[in-house]
Amino acid sequence: MRQFLLFITIIAVGVLFISRLFYLQVYNSSTHNLFEDNAIRKVYDYPKRGFVYDRNGELLVANQPSYDVMVIPREVEPLDTLEFCSLLKIDKEKFIKTYNKARRYSPRLPSVFVSHLSKEDYAVLQEKMRKFRGFYIQKRSLRNYETTIGANVLGDIGEVNNRIIKRRPYYKMGDLIGKQGVEASYEKTLRGVKGIKFIQKDRFNRNIGPYKNGEFDTIPEQGKDITITIDAQLQAYGELLMKNKRGGVIAIEPSSGEILAMVAAPTYDPNILVGRDRSKNFTKLFNDSIAKPLFNRSLQGVYEPGSPFKLMNALIALQEGVMSPNETVTCHGGYRYGNRIMKCHCNYGTRNDMIGGIQRSCNAYFATTYRKILDKNGSASDGINTWSKHARSFGLGQFLNNDLFVGQKGRIPDRDYYKHIYPKTFYSTYTISNAIGQGEVATTPIQLANMAAGIANRGYYYTPHIIKHIEGETLPEQFTKAKYTSIDKRHFEPVIEGMYQVYKKGTAASLQVKDIDICGKTGTVENFVKIDSVKTQLTDHSIFLAFAPKEDPKIAIAVFVENGYWGSRFAGKVASLMIEKHIKGYITRTDLEEWLLKHSLENEYAKPYSGEPFRINGGTTLQIVEEKEYFQLKKKLKTINKPKS
Repeated sequence: MRQFLLFITIIAVGVLFISRLFYLQVYNSSTHNLFEDNAIRKVYDYPKRGFVYDRNGELLVANQPSYDVMVIPREVEPLDTLEFCSLLKIDKEKFIKTYNKARRYSPRLPSVFVSHLSKEDYAVLQEKMRKFRGFYIQKRSLRNYETTIGANVLGDIGEVNNRIIKRRPYYKMGDLIGKQGVEASYEKTLRGVKGIKFIQKDRFNRNIGPYKNGEFDTIPEQGKDITITIDAQLQAYGELLMKNKRGGVIAIEPSSGEILAMVAAPTYDPNILVGRDRSKNFTKLFNDSIAKPLFNRSLQGVYEPGSPFKLMNALIALQEGVMSPNETVTCHGGYRYGNRIMKCHCNYGTRNDMIGGIQRSCNAYFATTYRKILDKNGSASDGINTWSKHARSFGLGQFLNNDLFVGQKGRIPDRDYYKHIYPKTFYSTYTISNAIGQGEVATTPIQLANMAAGIANRGYYYTPHIIKHIEGETLPEQFTKAKYTSIDKRHFEPVIEGMYQVYKKGTAASLQVKDIDICGKTGTVENFVKIDSVKTQLTDHSIFLAFAPKEDPKIAIAVFVENGYWGSRFAGKVASLMIEKHIKGYITRTDLEEWLLKHSLENEYAKPYSGEPFRINGGTTLQIVEEKEYFQLKKKLKTINKPKS
């Protein structure tokens, strides 16, 4: 037996080696291993990114060619660094820093060395690339924004970082990805699928042709075009009206949930985040901690909604049967509870029913209403949970499950929320500020606009969304299926009539638009900030909610203007003009237009940093924009206000 042991061992080892070679050559020559094979160069072929159109077919985002200089550190040979830096228009320090970063990422995988070469620089460099071993030029597409508006809507694209690469292996160093807005929300749709070519190299690291005649190569799949719900003309108009102001505007089509305009002010030109200056410009925007142009106030701004929330309390009271439309409350200059008073602007002794309470925005009426809701069954703890449930059925206090890249939940408190403040006893007067949309209630502009759409539809809404059409696809059911609130349809008419009377003879009577029946609600919200750890009151926020026409609504809108005094002074004017613009296509209330273009709130925003004493609600003098800027705005206005064909 021993005489055969050596022979058997040799045979077994031979079979083992042959089996392993057979496995490696036949069964395991997959594309996965090709990525790890140092003898094969991987060259990616990037597809064109999908175009973006507005709801009327206007092209908003296209592509332009871009050229990146790539480096594979282990293949770099000694070179004339000064000549190379001169061609790339960088200094030697930048060269060393970028090379070391690429080497740390991977010595054998390609990294972007210099991105976004111009056509002219590419033409010069291409002729001399043979002198610089380990470097090559890769062509790809950059975004070409055909507009200067909608930066917060469209977003931008930028290079992936290590965190993204670890989480999403599809991306490699130097790849581009949607960073914000639609570009981020619909990244997978817009980007397409990149192709790849495997190039065989010899032992001298020279390319000798396609690996296995290109058997494993793939061709790129072009990104799909998308149509978004935004009306570019309405968006441009809203951005112009919000010039020199801060806040958010959301306009929604009630019958579909499509977002017609999404304005965040201040904004910026999306073109500044394209090309070699992207990093510098983004850093500048990011570091602006005062104006915060990258902060999408229409989706992320969380504000107390103020008086527009009284509409919600009216609806809940009707549904719970604690108030009837004709029941009246007498206002004696406000609502008194204990030794406190919630002041009101009604004339002393005014008797308000529900329509009158909404029309005059009576605090006494809605404080009474709120207490009746909470105290209905003798337990305010149960009452506030019922109240919270109804409000949440309108999408308040929660993410709306939409297709927008960022957002905030806002806040609709319930009994659990107050447990840490009032662990044992709980009375309706403890949270009386909720009656007028202050206290612990907080909403975003998109939530308030969605609430307006729910009222306009008499009890249902569609999830607000930005996508209208994707090439070759249908919209998800979440955007096409109606969501019903907990309020019966029959209860909406008194509330809608009250909103209508706000325009006819109430707090927005000066904002009427001929031939359009608008239903609205003004809001003025106290504005507190901490300055040097001291709670300081600044000028009130201006808020407005509306929809129109009263019958068969075409638009629902919410406007928040920070430090805008009272509801009809800034926000109401913006809302009325955007409603007229959308429905008529032209403007008759040019007086409102002129007023908004001429007046700025920049002085209000400078108050906390000026070192001057504060005067709440700014006194009587409003800042007037400089004549040169005013004429520039007027020039833009002429372009935007061309009648729709």
